[in-house]
Parts: sequence; C-alpha cells; structure tokens
Amino acid sequence: MSHIATYRTAESVSPKHPDKICDQISDAILDAHLREDPLARVAVDVAGGHGKLFITGEVSSRAKDVDVPAIVQRLVGEIELIENIASQSLEIAAGVDTGGAGDQGIMTGYATSETPEFLPLEVVLARQLNEYLYAIWPYDGKTQITLKNNKICGVVASFQHVPSLKLQQAVEVWLSDKVTSGDVRVHVNPCGDWQIGGFDADAGLTGRKLAVDNYGPRVAVGGGAFSGKDPSKVDRSAAYIARKIAVDYLKKRQAKEVAVRLAYAIGVAEPLEVTVMVDGVPERGVGYNLTPNGIIESLNLRRPIYEQTARYGHFGHGFDWEK
Repeated sequence: MSHIATYRTAESVSPKHPDKICDQISDAILDAHLREDPLARVAVDVAGGHGKLFITGEVSSRAKDVDVPAIVQRLVGEIELIENIASQSLEIAAGVDTGGAGDQGIMTGYATSETPEFLPLEVVLARQLNEYLYAIWPYDGKTQITLKNNKICGVVASFQHVPSLKLQQAVEVWLSDKVTSGDVRVHVNPCGDWQIGGFDADAGLTGRKLAVDNYGPRVAVGGGAFSGKDPSKVDRSAAYIARKIAVDYLKKRQAKEVAVRLAYAIGVAEPLEVTVMVDGVPERGVGYNLTPNGIIESLNLRRPIYEQTARYGHFGHGFDWEK
C-alpha cells in the first residue's frame, strides 16, 4: 500500500489587518466599559474601510467616560466615524438578569499535545512567523504555513511596505531552525510588492477571522465570534471554559487530543450539551460550573483584558482560561 501524505495548512494575520483592527476596536470599547462597570452588557461590532468606520451594537452600562473617538484614533488614526449604539433589548436582558445565557449556540474547545501551546502545529507556526515579521515590519500582513507529515513544505508571507527580497530573506532566517521537508515552496508577496494596506486597501469587520481566532481550519468552530462581547455572552465565555476543559483533560489523561463541545439555549443557565472527546472517545464532562455566572466567576472575566485577545488569537497565550 502506498503511503498517502497528510497535509495541513493554517494562516495568521497581523494586528494591522482590517478585520483585526475591527476586532481590537470592539474589544477596546468593551474594556473601557468594564473598567468603570464590571457588570456592563456590551455587544459592539465594527465595520471599516476606505476612510469610514461604522460602530454599531448594544451597550447597557454605567460607564460615563468611554471615549470611543479616542479609541479609534489610537488604533486607526484619522477616519470618519459613524456611531449607532443602542441599549440591550429588555427581552434579552430579562433572561440574562436571571443568570441565563445571553444567546443560544454551540461552543467548542480544543487541545492537542503536539505543541507546548496545546494548539495545532500549523496554527502555532503560522502565528510565530507572523509575529516574527510584524516585529520587524508593523504593518498589514498575512502568513500561511502548509505542513506535509508535520514538516513545513509551504510558506506564504505577504506584508505591506516590505520589498520581496527583504521579506524572502527574513522568511529564510525564520525557517533556518524549523523542521522542513526536502523542498519548501516559499511565496513572498506573490501578487507583487504592495504599499496600500489596512483600511485603505480593504474593508474589515469584527468577527470575520474565526479560524484564526480559534484553532485553525482543522478544528471545528461553534460559529460565534468573540470580540466586542461581554462575558454574559456564552459565545465568548463558554468558548473560553471549553478551552480550559480541553487543556485540563489533556493534562489529566495524558491524552494526545481533546475536543469539547458545549451548547446553550438563550435565557437558560445550564448547558444542553457537555461533550468531551478524549482521543476520539466521547464522555460527559464533569466538575465544572458551566452556567454563565459560574464561568465568569471561575475565570474572572469581568476585567478589561480583552483587547489583547483580539490581536493574535484567543488561545495559546497563557490566558487564565488555559492555566
């Protein structure tokens, strides 16, 4: 029988990518409210591009000193700003006030022993390359890593304001201590060198980089975005506790791979599903308070900690939900 190679690919985007700018603005606004009012209800979405930025959503908060234009100025610079913020629906609030979930949905958690970060190798490598290049050239950019049988066989790197020759040299330096296949295909600025990036080149939207924010395309995601949402929204808080459960089970069982699936109904505190797959074998997860309030308390989620999560993914950075 001939051996069939296993290929895996993941990408990463820099903090100056339009979608990531929107994520950071959403979470910076959330942080600003939580600094003054830890019980603030926030769900803020941002869309931007080509000289204009639109912020919409729902905020119910006692905070008085949230300076949205200053946040936008810090993260974007000069841009025409349009705000359309309303209060949280009283009907939704009624279910959350009693401790229920802020929405229905499915949340996933994942951990693997193949890297120290407990993340898929291709995700870790794509992110590491992006962080390496961004430290040199802090502009809009993307990276992508393809593995063949867990060895790097393909690299893509596109960065604004960086001549291809310099980018090629930097990628080669980064690759020099990595495990590679015999012939690595490297594509740097494959569409040509580019100077127009960020909101000048493309539009951005909060929550559009779900695979980058989670575990890469190899692992299923629940479908809900994280940024701009306070922890009463289980899209965020339950995804964080699902990651903690996955990491805990991985360590406790000395497993190779753990996947967690939670499901909620809006206004209901207890989850409808708590499934833990340990090396492919399903069981019901136990030992955790998985009500929204229980998650918030156990992970101390009512703090202004979220802008940093919006830069390079929500997992693999030693956040409290991974300890």
